[in-house]
Amino acid sequence: MFGIGELAIILIVVILLLGAKRLPDLARSAGKSARILKSEARAMKADSASASASGPDAVPGAQYSVRPGEPMRDAGPTTPRDAEGRPPTSPQ
Repeated sequence: MFGIGELAIILIVVILLLGAKRLPDLARSAGKSARILKSEARAMKADSASASASGPDAVPGAQYSVRPGEPMRDAGPTTPRDAEGRPPTSPQ
């Protein structure tokens, strides 16, 4: 795509525009950005691997009240029910 000559010209223009004093800081910040990007990519890869290992129905980032391996308990009805299991009717 770019040859050595074009890259050299671009480098010279960058040095002239930014100055030699700011180049080390620019390179340092580019290195930090590359490290952060690489660590985030590894974290995303590890998250996707753990999500696929936990099962197809698992939702990434969801909070579950049951820990893996723990039996599910019935929390009971969420609305009040009468003795026959029907919701109460409003008084008339």
